[in-house]
Amino acid sequence: MVSPAIALAFLPLLLTLLIRYRYYFALFYQAVLVRIWRDCRTGLSREERAFQYILTEATPGDPESILNAFDDWYSKVEYISILGPKKGKILDRLLLERSPMTVLELGAHCGYSTVRMARALPPGSKIYSLEMDQGNATIAEKIIRLAGFDDDMVELIVKPSDEVIPQLRSDYGVQTLDFVFMDHWKKCYKPDLQLLEGSGLLGKGSMILADNVLFPGAPNFLRHVRRSGLYEWRVHRACLEYSRGIRDGMAELIYQGVK
Repeated sequence: MVSPAIALAFLPLLLTLLIRYRYYFALFYQAVLVRIWRDCRTGLSREERAFQYILTEATPGDPESILNAFDDWYSKVEYISILGPKKGKILDRLLLERSPMTVLELGAHCGYSTVRMARALPPGSKIYSLEMDQGNATIAEKIIRLAGFDDDMVELIVKPSDEVIPQLRSDYGVQTLDFVFMDHWKKCYKPDLQLLEGSGLLGKGSMILADNVLFPGAPNFLRHVRRSGLYEWRVHRACLEYSRGIRDGMAELIYQGVK
């Protein structure tokens, strides 16, 4: 049994850790503990609960209304791991600057970033959105269609990225990808980027935007980008979605081709 004197000796250290890492403790509480409790209490997944909220709060056919409902869900109800409005503005700006016609999204989750991209793209453009989790893909499909985007604008593919990328040309008729948004498993960033490089789908000037490269982080991906010599690149510094105190970043890559 620990004596009171020893416990008191460790109290300053404990308080220091709690203060220094308070945002991480808060994230763990909201993203893990609260989620587990509400999953058990409601019998629904977090994404299903968010969709029910959006159905009651958003206006069908209005993408801005749906994005705002997602933001309200977080601020008023429950944490959800989506891009969020602050990093979303970085994505918006890059899309408006480049006006890509063919977009690949790796990690649709529940459709927030898909809707955000679709509303910013020019007429005649198309998003191929990949999501390997069937439950999340079902919610994403409903959200995307609720926003008013049909199959001609957004094609949702429910398969792992490493299966789909090699088949994009043969099975989906994709010749070149103008823009790729990565927001799936961080361990997949590097191998999927290498698949894209080897597939011939990246043309000179193709842009890749990868989220969460600093937290939770994608060090192997960034190391490959630095060493490959294939890209002009930079990291847009930002905070983790809906967080003031956890530093994160989005990597912007512009493919220069094989030298």
